[in-house]
Amino acid sequence: MMFDSFPEDIKKYIIPKVTGELYFKCLGCGEEYSIDKLLYVCPECNEVLLLHDRNFKDLQKIPGRLWQKIFDYRRMLNIPALKGIYRYHEFIGSCIPLESIIYLGEGHTPVVEANSNLQKKVGNKFFYKNDGQNPSASFKDRGMASAISSIKYLIDNNLISDVIAVCASTGDTSAAAALYASYLGPLIKSAVLLPHKKVTAQQLSQPLGSGARVFEIPGVFDDCMKIVEHLSNKYSVALLNSKNAWRILGQESYSYEIAQDFEWDMKNRVIFVPIGNAGNISAVMNGFIKFYNADIIDSLPKIVGVQSEHADPVFRYYLEPDKSKRKFVPINTKPSVAQAAMIGNPVSMPRVINIVQQYNKLSNCQNVFFVQVTEQAIMDWQLTANRNGHIACTQGGECLAGLVKAIQLDIITDKETAILDATAHAMKFSEFQDLYFKSDIAQEYKIKSDPDKINQPYLIMPDNPDLTPSQKKRLGQKDFQKFVKDISDKIANALNLKGTL
Repeated sequence: MMFDSFPEDIKKYIIPKVTGELYFKCLGCGEEYSIDKLLYVCPECNEVLLLHDRNFKDLQKIPGRLWQKIFDYRRMLNIPALKGIYRYHEFIGSCIPLESIIYLGEGHTPVVEANSNLQKKVGNKFFYKNDGQNPSASFKDRGMASAISSIKYLIDNNLISDVIAVCASTGDTSAAAALYASYLGPLIKSAVLLPHKKVTAQQLSQPLGSGARVFEIPGVFDDCMKIVEHLSNKYSVALLNSKNAWRILGQESYSYEIAQDFEWDMKNRVIFVPIGNAGNISAVMNGFIKFYNADIIDSLPKIVGVQSEHADPVFRYYLEPDKSKRKFVPINTKPSVAQAAMIGNPVSMPRVINIVQQYNKLSNCQNVFFVQVTEQAIMDWQLTANRNGHIACTQGGECLAGLVKAIQLDIITDKETAILDATAHAMKFSEFQDLYFKSDIAQEYKIKSDPDKINQPYLIMPDNPDLTPSQKKRLGQKDFQKFVKDISDKIANALNLKGTL
């Protein structure tokens, strides 16, 4: 669309200007720090940070309906820097000039309504937001686009150079970090730490393919996280885990997109988010809070965080109804098919506690809930969703299991519409599907394969072994016709096909 065709009242806003003044603020002691250097925790108290904009009040001066119009028209632009999460530039990285923004196709993933069959099974209207359709096939690309753009900004201003980016990962973070770092090569080199044999083959192949140095470490994700935290404290490296506040900022785009996808109407909406390191649920809540405070949306949707019984420290924390008695206790996780959420000591827990309190206060009621689901439910509901036209990963199965549990607990009613986060593409976790179909999932997962859900390929062979074609042995025309008829008859019989009309 030509710029001259845009309405006059939004022309001066449609191309965002660098007007924001971002700064880090500690969630512990409240100290504030400049963004002009790499910083992940407070130098004073070692608590995690959040990014704030000193000029946010200027954004509030623009009417909410005008913001809606700006974003609706901005989606028509053909400027790469504004095609992804930075469509919402003023709310994500208002200090980042467009030339420093890295765009690899992330953001604006489709929202797909469940078919009538699946909604009937579940008992509620719901949608999946397919974040597996991001470039590295997971939601992590949202935060990574933000984190890498912030690094590019520092490089462009000669504030840093020769960057080594590091992250710990259960798979998805490493894929995103390696992909985005490789785009800026040789300005950035990446190294990722993975728990040995705790990552699917598909996920392991991604950082290797992007050229990252991959180190497998004995133990679990939480052990890898401690190592990268030590590296980031002792050496000049860029930490790309969600401890990095820029990651949280980028992931807020998930909320902004949902608001826009549902025509800015968040009344009677319920957002289901799987919880691992707790960065995503922090970002989702914070994003809605910003839009609410800017009058872009007039109500806050209900938020439901979902955890497996094998990795549920956040759920356990909120089991205590008395706020004054709550105490966060890290746990030792058990094996989970929702591997990306298999984290016992989430680094963003302080963010969750802080933002949940804000969210409920602004809502004037409890509007954030947490549910626990079984491994069996995660796997069964993932397979059920994907048999009904979806591409949900095991974390997407976790969300659907969470929706079913929330219905049972009366957290959600049939008057509300659920939006479920499918954080990654189903192909990333296809190994678990394969094991399920072979009834070979290890006992420690506590999952029993349902015969009605098992689906295996059928090998169809000709009765006459001499009529078996191969690359080396091609059949003559007469024999090949016999082969085609034999195999076709067998398939028709298996499918109970009738003759042509």
